Amino acid sequence: MAQQQAHSGQQHPIRLYMVVWGLLFVLSTFSYLVDYLGIQSYLRWSLILLFMVLKAGLIVAIFMHMAWERLALIYAILLPPVLVLVFAALMVSESHYTLLTRLAFFGGGP
Repeated sequence: MAQQQAHSGQQHPIRLYMVVWGLLFVLSTFSYLVDYLGIQSYLRWSLILLFMVLKAGLIVAIFMHMAWERLALIYAILLPPVLVLVFAALMVSESHYTLLTRLAFFGGGP
């Protein structure tokens, strides 16, 4: 009886996993098409990062069952990386300000 209760958890239909697998395949194809079509500059990196984040989100949500977890656990796992990205963006903007200040007060060099 105890073993049956241990295995009677939530079951997800195989169709869901197949649809997600198909979406991952399509997103990977789009990612490779960015290189194949020769897209350059910021558009290239934006598209590659967008497809990467979408694929990672699908994997975490469905295959790692994060979509069915409590909201507190989701926040505990996803909030720290988001905050790290926000702080990294703040550091980048601060570095530009510091560089411009140094160039304004100490000159541009020889």
